[in-house]
Amino acid sequence: MPELIEPTVQLRDSWMESASEWGDTHQDGAGLWEADDLSTVDGFAAWTQRLGEQSDDSIPVTPERVPATYWWIVDGGTYLGAITLRHALNEKLFEGGGHIGYGVRPSARGRGLATWALGAVLDSARERGMDRVLITCDDGNVASARTIERNGGVLEDVRDTWLGRTRRYWIEL
Repeated sequence: MPELIEPTVQLRDSWMESASEWGDTHQDGAGLWEADDLSTVDGFAAWTQRLGEQSDDSIPVTPERVPATYWWIVDGGTYLGAITLRHALNEKLFEGGGHIGYGVRPSARGRGLATWALGAVLDSARERGMDRVLITCDDGNVASARTIERNGGVLEDVRDTWLGRTRRYWIEL
């Protein structure tokens, strides 16, 4: 049975297996920064610590960032993906990134994990007092569009953004 947990160094080996499936592709929802060095245990630990700290609204973030809560999708100790809830939107996120980002490792796709995880994180957004959330996906990502729509997403528009051609959905909470 899948569950959402806080990022942890204990799942480093499973996370690294997942990363090899992604190749050099960006992992949506993972909170990876270019400077993150996950090749060492210490670097991986520093990254998971940073992810945890980002969920604390009282810790200042740089202007291009917003506070965000990160979860990993796991099942039986296996890392399957990640999902993040951004607590607010800056201009860049309003244009293209949205409040929620998620990604499921290639070998775990097609099992409904993203739909389930998004529903769980929408509950967390409600608990935070959010009235609605913006979720975006690549215009050609049919699976992600269906995930958003299954969770009540209403398409606002499709536009060219810093991410490319982007579908923008709102979910009323």
